[in-house]
Amino acid sequence: MMSKEVEQVREVIQRYITGTYQADVEMLAGVFHPQAHMTGYLGDNLLLGTPEPFLQDIGSAPSMASKGDPYHAEIRELTVTGHIATVVLYETGFRGEGVLEDHFQLLLDGGKWSIISKNFTTL
Repeated sequence: MMSKEVEQVREVIQRYITGTYQADVEMLAGVFHPQAHMTGYLGDNLLLGTPEPFLQDIGSAPSMASKGDPYHAEIRELTVTGHIATVVLYETGFRGEGVLEDHFQLLLDGGKWSIISKNFTTL
């Protein structure tokens, strides 16, 4: 049986997946903590900053859902320890053929789980 905390973290990641696929920037922004950081690699380009450029990019193009992209996201790891959590998400079909792995750190703040950091790489 899943703990309540695991279910809550899974719900946050599911909103991330749905928001990404449907280009629902409001939903997507809602899963990130106000102090969140986002770092990682798009190809050989290292990006360091906040989720804002990602949110702008997702909102600037037609949704993957509307284009029928074969987007699929699979939670490969989910661990909750007290008020923190780690999730590894494997994404395929991102904007057609993109493959990414995301490593999320989440925390419980004010009774709400949110992503405090996303570290990602294209594969």
